[in-house]
Amino acid sequence: MDTETPMLQQAGARPRGHQPGIGAIWPRPGRSATAESQVRVAPLARGLAVLAAFGPEQAWLGNQEISLETGIPAPTVTRLLQSLVALGYLHHDEVRRKYRLAAASLALGYAAIADPAVQREGSIEMRKFAEATDTYVVLGTRDRLDVIVLDSRVGSQAVLDLRLTPGTRLHIASSLMGSALLAAIPELERCYLQGNVERKAGRDWPLLRRRMAEKISQVHELGFCMSLGEWEPELAAVAVPVRVPEQPPLVLACIGRTARMARARVERELAPCLLAMAQVLQERLASRE
Repeated sequence: MDTETPMLQQAGARPRGHQPGIGAIWPRPGRSATAESQVRVAPLARGLAVLAAFGPEQAWLGNQEISLETGIPAPTVTRLLQSLVALGYLHHDEVRRKYRLAAASLALGYAAIADPAVQREGSIEMRKFAEATDTYVVLGTRDRLDVIVLDSRVGSQAVLDLRLTPGTRLHIASSLMGSALLAAIPELERCYLQGNVERKAGRDWPLLRRRMAEKISQVHELGFCMSLGEWEPELAAVAVPVRVPEQPPLVLACIGRTARMARARVERELAPCLLAMAQVLQERLASRE
């Protein structure tokens, strides 16, 4: 609920895989020159870039599409695709002449996000919260300039279909969850990330900067940030960072219909309950260390 649609909307270009009424996922960040200069095994980096080109809205990709997405020359992409198919990371459909992620890639992705403690502790509390409040509850963390969804739960009476499934990416600069995460990291790191956002956002940066600053200030002052139909009239949300010692911060958010999430309810009921859930989650995660 930022930049036209604050949870998910991309700034400055028409998003890929637009979901009516909620926005769309910002494209995954491309390779940076700094990152490439530090890579010592270039074929490995390129193979991973090929795998990263796939996503929920582009499950099937052809050679040229992958080349455009990654910036890797098409002949090199062809050789990488052949190797990834042979290793079981990609499936090739000869009729479509396209590729999609195979079981080995999906297993790697699930292992990366499925911290058993986070999944177990978070899922229990999120399910309780979603049912008690009739909202859509989301848990996420940061991956570069994205918030990646780790888990989500929806109340049986929430009447929401946001499709924020595990692995969904929201851009950190144009999502309420992203602002909550930015508020939880050290100022130096936050400035570095905002500098990267500024370079990518172009003319949309002043608006993004103002909205991020507003939400970050809310977190510092209140412990949470909220969006009450400000950019998406039908939807309201509140987000809270979850700080775990010596771990990257997590973020919890609940989303609901604006008609059922008036400011008074958010401030007196939903935000305090979300803060309490974040506290329980961070204490349980900290105790396992």
